[in-house]
Amino acid sequence: MDRKEFLSQVGFGAAALLLPACISTLTSCSSNDVSPTTPTNVDFTIDISSGPLATNGGFLVNNRIIVARTTAGGFLAVSAICTHEGTTIQYQSGSNNFRCPNHGATFSSTGQVTNGPANRPLTQYKTELTGTSLRVFS
Repeated sequence: MDRKEFLSQVGFGAAALLLPACISTLTSCSSNDVSPTTPTNVDFTIDISSGPLATNGGFLVNNRIIVARTTAGGFLAVSAICTHEGTTIQYQSGSNNFRCPNHGATFSSTGQVTNGPANRPLTQYKTELTGTSLRVFS
């Protein structure tokens, strides 16, 4: 075996040993919670006369905040970014909670973790309805 052949085989062997470790770090679902940039100093208004918030159970994402209208007609607002790996969450009107479609983490209507893998809550924001204008603020 010459030097070139030896180095080639060593290189392939090392790659074969390291490849599974590299792939597992890319697809790992451990509780490596992220620290997403949570919106601060929030203060915006949404017209709810049309669009998803015009009907009970609807929701939308605005300024990295998810705003939802409950089936009872109330309004909720929390950070839209899952604290597990940064995926945009969705509102589940039937259970009145928020769910991450990526790994299944769920959060209560106030943003508290109810099922992992996330282990940090979502930031909750205040809402105030005046006519058809919904104010979302810190």
